[in-house]
Amino acid sequence: MAVDDFQLPKSRAANERLHALIPGGAHTYAKGDDQYPENLAPVISHGRGAHVWDVDGNRYVEYGSGLRAVSLGHAHPRVTEAARRELDRGSNFARPSILELEAAERFLDTVPTAEMVKFAKNGSDVTTAAVRLARAATGRTLVAVCGDHPFFSVDDWFIGTTPMSAGIPDAITELTVAFPYGDLSATEELLTRYRNEIACLILEPAGHTEPPPGYLAGLRELADRHGCLLVFDEMITGLRWSPAGAQGLYGVAPDLSTFGKALGNGFAVSALAGRRDLMEHGGLRHDGDRVFLLSTTHGAETHALAAAMAVQTTYVEEGVTARLHALGEQLAAGVREAAAGMGVADHVVVRGRASNLVYATLDERGQPSQEYRTLFLRQLLAGGVLAPSFVVSSALDDADIAHTVEAVAAACAVYRKALDAGDPTHWLGGRPVKPVFRRWV
Repeated sequence: MAVDDFQLPKSRAANERLHALIPGGAHTYAKGDDQYPENLAPVISHGRGAHVWDVDGNRYVEYGSGLRAVSLGHAHPRVTEAARRELDRGSNFARPSILELEAAERFLDTVPTAEMVKFAKNGSDVTTAAVRLARAATGRTLVAVCGDHPFFSVDDWFIGTTPMSAGIPDAITELTVAFPYGDLSATEELLTRYRNEIACLILEPAGHTEPPPGYLAGLRELADRHGCLLVFDEMITGLRWSPAGAQGLYGVAPDLSTFGKALGNGFAVSALAGRRDLMEHGGLRHDGDRVFLLSTTHGAETHALAAAMAVQTTYVEEGVTARLHALGEQLAAGVREAAAGMGVADHVVVRGRASNLVYATLDERGQPSQEYRTLFLRQLLAGGVLAPSFVVSSALDDADIAHTVEAVAAACAVYRKALDAGDPTHWLGGRPVKPVFRRWV
């Protein structure tokens, strides 16, 4: 379909109603309609497998499902059946369900570098719990975050460091410092400058590039030598890098780690895991000061824990991580070939591990461009591809990949025209998409 003929009247009306009732028009800023071309932000009706349908009746091949949470595809039968079975038995009680024990055993069998685990509902809660626990265990106040990674928590200790810091006192923001990914000497300099003040180093163990050789082991040694904890945020790397996350793939054990996203395949479940001596600070079997670690009314809902167990079992038994890599490699090769064929290989660039692909849209000078991203997204949407990233799910098949590559080729043809014109404005259809973290609307 020609992009000028692609209209979403029902989605547009729904977006207006969403903004009237929900700040930002969505419950996650990264899902906001400002992240999509003007008047072309689909409102989803339903999904199955690798496809979603909007309220206008259009079907899309979808990538980055649920902000990387739905890695097995929508309504995966093994996962939904496990959750449905528990819903018929009750989901929340006055005492722990036996399922909490079973889920903990299943998780720790999958992530053997951890000795204890506590479940919650979202990633922010467990990363903040890790920070609180690190401060309690070390008696230190500063937190060192990897400044090259975009997001760790909605809580003040992290959001205060972003451009959206309104409402957060400077005194809190000043307790968070940053270190660069891949640079051990810079991290050691930071730890030396704030000697005996930093409670933990928290980072995603891997991102759009592989860790430099020896880097994670080097961080482990630095943390041990300087008396701070090493915390891996495995929200994205968990399951996608290996069933045990990046720590399982690279063989470096953190003191604490946090999981979410793919863990529930769309169901709300996250996890804080780590060493027994640390985690017990939040328990009842120690004689030190008590840490209010995690206490969530809905953190151990049975249907979500059953879904998580089904996800972990499916990954191990069906080799899902390997399938994600194979699909990602197939997609990346097709996109790169399409971009090269249209003469824009230096401007539409696929990056990242095969199971977690993103793309960059670069302008005439090779600089990241929101205008060219808008052009690219418009063309993909009109071609039946919803792709804020190219993060794959295991539900994709060869036909989905071929359809995507065809849509990318058509988008790249328009991209070439805009580059030749030296200005993409004609192809934007309105204002450009915007970054999530910005101070002003």
